[in-house]
Amino acid sequence: MNGSAGSAAVPLLGAPYDLLDWLVGRWSDGLGWVGETLGIGMLDYVFMHHAFLVGALIAVMAPLIGTFLVHRQLALIGDALAHTAFAGVAVGLFVNSLLGTGISPYVTAIVVAVLAALAIELISETTDAYNDVSMAIVLSTGFALGAVLISINTGGLAVGINQYLFGNLATVSRENAVLLVVLFAIVSLVVTVTYKQLLYVTFDETAARVAGINVPWYNRLMTTLTALVVVGAMQIMGVILVAAMLVVPVAAAAQVARGFREALLASVLLAELAVLVGITLSYHYEATAGGTIVLVAVAVYILMVLAGKVQSARAVDEDAPSDAAVGERAVGEPSDD
Repeated sequence: MNGSAGSAAVPLLGAPYDLLDWLVGRWSDGLGWVGETLGIGMLDYVFMHHAFLVGALIAVMAPLIGTFLVHRQLALIGDALAHTAFAGVAVGLFVNSLLGTGISPYVTAIVVAVLAALAIELISETTDAYNDVSMAIVLSTGFALGAVLISINTGGLAVGINQYLFGNLATVSRENAVLLVVLFAIVSLVVTVTYKQLLYVTFDETAARVAGINVPWYNRLMTTLTALVVVGAMQIMGVILVAAMLVVPVAAAAQVARGFREALLASVLLAELAVLVGITLSYHYEATAGGTIVLVAVAVYILMVLAGKVQSARAVDEDAPSDAAVGERAVGEPSDD
């Protein structure tokens, strides 16, 4: 995405945008100094500074929302919203091609993804369809709309579409990084403020209704936040792989963590590991960033599964009585005679 389009990503923010832009600039200066001091070649490039910033923020946002989704058995909603976000990107590119505007495709992706998130809830509430049915309908509609807009455009819309499908480190501009910081602030603040209500709705909707919590409203809120995370992560993960960051680190943390909050913190740490290692490997081997990050995340998941098995085996061994203890109890027990 070019700079002019990216600058439209956060219109009318004025002074707040200038502050965020300044902070992103200082982050870039800091990583540049680290690269120069330690001789790390990949930190010579500004786009890598932006990629690491975006990746680090995504590694917090995705598990923050994904932990709720996995416990609610809504792991596939990320896929549905990613495909509708693809339609949003196609809308942005189509409008820019047709009218010559400078609208950022990521802005149109946010709008379309949020509308799709609300549509999923609306379909479930008004038709009594299961969540997976509403997600399948929205996913199919979104991807079909994107495909149609690409196919009917004679200006070559498909030329740059791969970066949105698979992600691209080199396209993470300063403006995109600022947009991601805005999304990160919104998602983190909302989850912090509504944490107790979201937790209540996640584990017992019936009790939440009895307690007077507006369950449909919080369901819509969760899907809307998911849409924001999906669009933010799409910059480096791409549409096809973005849902993995909502699920894989959470599933990995669940293998070793005890309790919801511990699982949430562990999933963030594992996601950070996957993103930072994945971006580094992607740069050195010139591989697709999204695919590399997901493969690292899956490798971490496998390690956590093995660690969980070892942890369980040790717990069983500790709980099991020793042979000596069994013998002592046997000697001390009175005879049936």
